[in-house]
Amino acid sequence: MPDGFSAGDTAFVLISAALVMLMTPGLAFFYGGMVRAKSTLNMLAMSFLSLGIVSVLWVLYGYSLSFGSDSFAGLIGNLDHLGMRGIGLDELTGSIPVTAFALFQLMFAVITPALISGAVADRARFAAWGLFIALWVTIVYFPVAHWVFFFDGGDGGWLGDRNGVIDFAGGTAVHINAGAAGLALCLVLGKRIGFKRDPMRPHSLPLVMLGSGLLWFGWFGFNAGSALAANGVAAMAMVNTQVATGAALVGWLVCERFRHGACTTLGAASGAVAGLVAITPACGSVSPLGAVAIGLVAGAVCCAAVSLKYRWGFDDSLDVVGVHAVGGAIGSLLVGLFATGGVGQGARGLFYGGGIGQLGKQAMGVAVVAAYSFVLSWLLARAVDRLVGFRVSGEVEVAGIDQAEHAESAYDFSAVGAGLARAASGLTGAAVGTAAAEKPAVKPAVKPAEKPAEKTEVDAR
Repeated sequence: MPDGFSAGDTAFVLISAALVMLMTPGLAFFYGGMVRAKSTLNMLAMSFLSLGIVSVLWVLYGYSLSFGSDSFAGLIGNLDHLGMRGIGLDELTGSIPVTAFALFQLMFAVITPALISGAVADRARFAAWGLFIALWVTIVYFPVAHWVFFFDGGDGGWLGDRNGVIDFAGGTAVHINAGAAGLALCLVLGKRIGFKRDPMRPHSLPLVMLGSGLLWFGWFGFNAGSALAANGVAAMAMVNTQVATGAALVGWLVCERFRHGACTTLGAASGAVAGLVAITPACGSVSPLGAVAIGLVAGAVCCAAVSLKYRWGFDDSLDVVGVHAVGGAIGSLLVGLFATGGVGQGARGLFYGGGIGQLGKQAMGVAVVAAYSFVLSWLLARAVDRLVGFRVSGEVEVAGIDQAEHAESAYDFSAVGAGLARAASGLTGAAVGTAAAEKPAVKPAVKPAEKPAEKTEVDAR
């Protein structure tokens, strides 16, 4: 390997990539538990489909568009690395091979469209969703990743490298991007049948808790791995991830207690995810105390934000807008207050003597990514709807999308019913047998004149 290569850093980034990959199945469980039983498999499959489609597109042209040398004013990469050509085993990004960096960034590209799926749960056709993923990552995610993540000494992406917007691990490129797209899809597909009328409660809170736990675990790779080295910045990012998530969980539960009088498990899981989202852009640039403040604010504000869909009338099924768009915006903006100068160009937030300049840059990044993602996502969703039809029929939605789209169901209730029927039948038979056994034998009366050898009608039976 060439000079500068670090086996330790490479191993750290590869492990981090595996952790980020685990986040997508974790998200599938998180979303799968939040929907009704009849939509469980569809929710799981929508996340897994992203793993398949985006992985292929990333190798074909996604990496080149996102991290190829800039081709136009920081807006998009070139096509020099189509099919990953021109990338040798010895080529480095910092102290790690380019291939390790490409794998790590691929996992970011995979989970971002999967996040959007929660906004249209229960009503999107699976084939249309696959077409939307392919178009969306090409037209929306790959350019935004170039804007935010590609650094080339001032000649890289126009938000991160040229204008100093700090996004350590994806608050804008991943979460605001996905949240704005989710809002656009909500508006194009419309409300679910029974929205505001039927309860539509999560069918499995244990699955929700399992999914949030897997997300929390994988997020250490998401945030700490973005340091691209096993160093102090990675360690601080991991500490900040933990404490911000814990603070957000508490903040959500306190808000929930005051608003609804109870602390729910769904609230705990959602609060944890809100904290993970909010600390993502800030984890490499704030202190642990700053991370606690970001987590508390995110937990309380996101708890309040998820109810906006009822007030404003958009059906964001699983709160993608309230958690990811709002949480990503909170974390990105609060960098402008709490940044200590630990990353990038040593930028400091307002509370650390940096003035309001960085806060203005962060606001610009939030607004630009949200607007770009919303407009392009709305147009793409409309195009897909015109081409193939994006929403399932009303009959399918009411009956359950799993059977119609996948010819399967998450739970085989027929087998359970048959078993109960057999058990009930057995119990009934046993009861009849017991009653018969307990019934005293009735002996026929024998008249003195009858001969003992003759049998009565009862004896014959």
